[in-house]
Amino acid sequence: MKVNLNHLAKQIIGWMTLFIIGIDLFIVSPMLPKIAGDYHVNSATTGWMVAFFSAAYVLSAPLMGLWADRHSRRNLIFTGLLGFSIANLLTAFSINFLMLLFSRFVAGLTAAAVTPSIYAMIEEVAPQNKKGSWLAIVGSGLLMALWFGVPLGTILSEHYGWASIFMLLAACSVCLSWLNRITWPAGPITKQSKTKLINRPGIGRSLYAVIPTMIWGASVYGFYTYLGTGLQMIGYHPFRIALTISCYGIGAVIGSLTGGRLSDSFGSKKISLSSLGLLAVILAIIGWGIDVPLLLQFLLILFALSGYAFFPAFQHFLLQKYPQYQSTFMAWNNSALYIGITCGSAAGGYILKNFGFTNLPFVMAGLAFAGALFAGIQHYGSVAEKKSTSV
Repeated sequence: MKVNLNHLAKQIIGWMTLFIIGIDLFIVSPMLPKIAGDYHVNSATTGWMVAFFSAAYVLSAPLMGLWADRHSRRNLIFTGLLGFSIANLLTAFSINFLMLLFSRFVAGLTAAAVTPSIYAMIEEVAPQNKKGSWLAIVGSGLLMALWFGVPLGTILSEHYGWASIFMLLAACSVCLSWLNRITWPAGPITKQSKTKLINRPGIGRSLYAVIPTMIWGASVYGFYTYLGTGLQMIGYHPFRIALTISCYGIGAVIGSLTGGRLSDSFGSKKISLSSLGLLAVILAIIGWGIDVPLLLQFLLILFALSGYAFFPAFQHFLLQKYPQYQSTFMAWNNSALYIGITCGSAAGGYILKNFGFTNLPFVMAGLAFAGALFAGIQHYGSVAEKKSTSV
């Protein structure tokens, strides 16, 4: 089988870029106690580091995406990664906690300049029949960062100190900035007319388009965030908990990669809609089988497989539907993901505390079902719109 080295290089650079940005966010959690001790604040206060990063990302990503669509995605990726490197150096050398929070805010701003444009660039340069697959492969970098972030942060901070990790991330970001600059084509790839620039999608239309991602993020992470805690509450042994969560991880990798391939073969609309519906069904079954370890492990593989098939498929759907504003809608979609994860985690914590872990999958199943209904309305609405305009 002949390998196209140019194609492989683009996928590797995109994957590495998303992995580093994901590591920067997810690695903070295990280091919070050490950071709290160094700055003489409590652990709850250091949690604002994550909140500042996420808030900056959510608020700035749509503007960054619009700028990238109008001008140059490559330049924005290059500049964003350089800024991301500076932000990490500021984190490493912050002289007080206020400066530390500012550095995380800057990190969120610069990450928002990079991630959506990487997705849009992949959509542009990938072969026509492999766009979903490429999105899934590159997007798995962010997914891998979620799993590696916590153990990596724990190990490295224990041996080298937490500040050294951010220095390493800064060095990696500088290297990746130049690699991205020589990898991607210059300038806005899609030429836009002045009419299309004037009639750019508004906030309401953009938010409406990405609501399924918001619901998906809330339903998946509202359950997954408390999986380990919940299993401990119902009497699972630590080894069994680790094994069970590993089953989830295996399913997520397979699901993400499979979702991209399936969207290439059967269409992004069908795969994103069916994966949300299947996610709802499996979550409901998990609620009934949560006390049976072997059954739960099998169900978690199916849960992650169906759940993570949604994200690359829905990205592919948005990129196809809004070809003139690909970076813009990738930015809105990523912001929706952060909002969904935040809201889902908050809701999951409330349900866990007041109604118990065994009720959590049922609530998240209802949420996923609502997301599937909403995605269906979007799908058939767009079909009806096309039919009416063609008459």
